[in-house]
Amino acid sequence: MATNAGTNLAGKLIAILVTDGFEQIELTDPKEALEHAGAITHIVAPDSGKVQGWNHDDKADKFTVDVTLDETKDHSYDALVLPGGVRNPDVLRTIPAAVEFIKSFSGNGKPIAAICHGPWTLIEADAVRGRTMTSWPSLKTDLRNAGARWVDEEVVVDDGLVTSRKPDDLPEFNRKMIELFASGWQPKARAAG
Repeated sequence: MATNAGTNLAGKLIAILVTDGFEQIELTDPKEALEHAGAITHIVAPDSGKVQGWNHDDKADKFTVDVTLDETKDHSYDALVLPGGVRNPDVLRTIPAAVEFIKSFSGNGKPIAAICHGPWTLIEADAVRGRTMTSWPSLKTDLRNAGARWVDEEVVVDDGLVTSRKPDDLPEFNRKMIELFASGWQPKARAAG
């Protein structure tokens, strides 16, 4: 299948940051879509070995970690994907190296895609202030308190950040994520503060 020039990710290296407890389809579906568009993806995690996926409340499959946080630096990646699941981002936001990894993307003007509970980690990285975004509904107050404008929409794109609410939103999330990652997006100037 030919790849549309606007969605060609050949030569792009994408990090997918997770730890145990991620919603499996929120890793596998975007990963497959990115690779189909020509990107190379790495599952990045705090520890080596395997990470445990979940299907809602049930354990699902384990996935091999490609790169640990202490083995990589942001400069080698073009974009970042943050899957949800409740436990995954809740644990990641307590790990300083994970928060710094996310900060390196937002601070260096690299695009980020986060779905479901994934935006919890963006709050810790101070990467939501002034942005319009969506998430799993239970994060609405957390995001608003961190300075975001929360909306209940299938997918939201705001200055290099793509967010969606839940697995049902994955088709549109994947489409907008690939468009953004392929676009050569450059960040708007943000007011300090």
